[in-house]
Amino acid sequence: MTNPLAQPPPVETPLLLQTNLQFFVGARMAMAFSQQMQNVAIGWYVYVLTGSPLSLGLVGLAQFLPAILLVLATGHAADRFDRRRVVIVSVAVQACISIALLPVIFSAAPKVWAIYAIVFALGGARAFAQPSLAALLPAVVSLDDFPRAVSVATSTLRLAMIAGPALGGMLVAWNGAALFFLAAALNGGAALLMARVKARPARKAAGEPPVELGLLAGFSYLRANRFLLGAISLDLFAVLFGGVTALLPIFARDILAVGPTGLGLLRSGPAIGALIVGLVLARHPLRRDIGAIMLCAVAAYGAATIVFALSRSFPLSLAAMIALGGFDMISMVLRQTMVQLGTPEGMRGRVSAINSVFIGASNQLGDFESSVVAVFLGAAGAAIFGGVGTLVVVALWALLFPELRRADRLG
Repeated sequence: MTNPLAQPPPVETPLLLQTNLQFFVGARMAMAFSQQMQNVAIGWYVYVLTGSPLSLGLVGLAQFLPAILLVLATGHAADRFDRRRVVIVSVAVQACISIALLPVIFSAAPKVWAIYAIVFALGGARAFAQPSLAALLPAVVSLDDFPRAVSVATSTLRLAMIAGPALGGMLVAWNGAALFFLAAALNGGAALLMARVKARPARKAAGEPPVELGLLAGFSYLRANRFLLGAISLDLFAVLFGGVTALLPIFARDILAVGPTGLGLLRSGPAIGALIVGLVLARHPLRRDIGAIMLCAVAAYGAATIVFALSRSFPLSLAAMIALGGFDMISMVLRQTMVQLGTPEGMRGRVSAINSVFIGASNQLGDFESSVVAVFLGAAGAAIFGGVGTLVVVALWALLFPELRRADRLG
């Protein structure tokens, strides 16, 4: 017989309607929107100013070096201080840097070295935000909701990464100064949204090393976890060779002849593919054969890069970029879920900082690598070289990390 005094079970709020997650996702979207617009603008202005593929690689290198130099500090800050405050300070600094770019880029005689210096500072500010953001998400939603929250957060992030480059390209063609003012305003909005996020208090696991004595604990953890090490290093080397983002201004202006507007669309392509795949994964998360799926997805990423390199048709090139982003999204969701669920709470910041360096190396350092190769092989030749290199990396990692190849479940 039913007890009339019994309390009904609590009604769970659907994931997408959780206010806490909405504030978190909104802040990340604003930050990504700002970053993507500025990446398009900085790449375009530097290439117009220099006409050199190498100069585009140096932009990526300037953004990436701070992540390496500050990796211990950024991970320590994410574990030692309030992660929300670390992000808020970071985006506030980024807003100021966006304004500082105005007199440098739009002066009568722009100095490329000054642009590199400011981009270096921008990379330093972003280096503090990334591990704190990654380590914060498990405290924003329940652990049961976390795998789907990764897909949702990453997918909605792609909305900004679709619209950001496209709008960035149009603003460069119309009024570049307005772009940097808008980028600063978006970072200010991100700070306000992040201040509204409520995170569960961190719970330190038994036997976990003190934060003050464990700056290198993240490296030790990854060295001992062959599956996780294989997954994030696969992404590092595959995208390091296969990345073509730095070369897009060359394809847009010299090969496809589509100008800054076409450049913005090409940069939006990977985000479109990632959004489509991410929404599918949010509804149908991957549960079995995850190692084989990751390896196949990265191999398909390399194949899409080769198609892009060979294409002389803008629609086909855009389709290749969309496919490239979709395959990359699969490995990204798997990797982010493993990093956060497989790492102790008090060490998530340090491991996330290392993961951010790996991601930065695959992107910014990959931009530098592809631009250097382009000096010798041309833009199309460099992209073909990168796609083939990605396929070689997948074959090697399947042999070097059997734990990754045989992995069946996330946890």
